[in-house]
Amino acid sequence: MRTITDFCLQYDEVVSVLRVEWISGRNVRQLRRSASQLLLLLQQLAVRRLLLDMDSVPDLSVEDELWLGTHWMPGLVALPLERLVLVLDSGQMHNQLAIDALHDLVQPAIRFDAQYFSDIQSAMGWLTDDSDRLPALAAEWSAR
Repeated sequence: MRTITDFCLQYDEVVSVLRVEWISGRNVRQLRRSASQLLLLLQQLAVRRLLLDMDSVPDLSVEDELWLGTHWMPGLVALPLERLVLVLDSGQMHNQLAIDALHDLVQPAIRFDAQYFSDIQSAMGWLTDDSDRLPALAAEWSAR
């Protein structure tokens, strides 16, 4: 477990999975700084499989969407990712539309498989090919 100001992180080196969850509630003051730190960590770890839990992220502002599209997404698509999962409840229409727009912006540069899931268990199963590490990862996450 690691923490970057606005995120709770879980990394498993064996399956090269990083799980990311927003933990700052409605406070997005540090979003850009925390997102930049996250991108650096992804680069340092050379993460191949990434789960972004978007359920707790408040609605993104237009300014944050523009910043993510200009500064964060180009760095994300340059990573050695193989799989990316975005976990997003179907009721979060605003962020769904924002994510779709960001995806479309960098679509030609995406070299990894990106999927949406509505629940963490299915997402982690797909990301890890149902690894036998899943019960330990789930227990570690629950104990945080």
